[in-house]
Amino acid sequence: MMNREEIMGIIPHRDPMLLIDSVKELEPGVRILAAFHVSGEREIFKGHFPSEPVLPGVYSVECMAQAADILLLSKERYAGKTPLFLGINNVRFRRKILPEDTIEIRAELASEIVEKSIATCSAKIYSHGELAAEGDVTLAMR
Repeated sequence: MMNREEIMGIIPHRDPMLLIDSVKELEPGVRILAAFHVSGEREIFKGHFPSEPVLPGVYSVECMAQAADILLLSKERYAGKTPLFLGINNVRFRRKILPEDTIEIRAELASEIVEKSIATCSAKIYSHGELAAEGDVTLAMR
């Protein structure tokens, strides 16, 4: 189990862009289960959309990337590195993520080019136990 303070010791993200609240399970470099509470107080909901607020898809992708960041940067060889987004593929949005939802983000290592410090992780987001989004994120650790 990992809280926000411990997470900030691994990844460089800070509010308002830190989108992981806790880590429930972690096998460094293999798999992660993380959580994020989507507070209705977030500024983004004032404009997306005022009459029917929904978490923007780019935030979902960022949640997947941050879970992958923790998964990778918790490995000794990547500790202290800065994770850079190289690409996203196969992203699908399956259901809305609403204010006050607590989502679970699952990610696992799909492939890695160790000599270039590049890795791709497959990630899925669940809301209320249902698949809300999924995709593959490719990161470079620099």
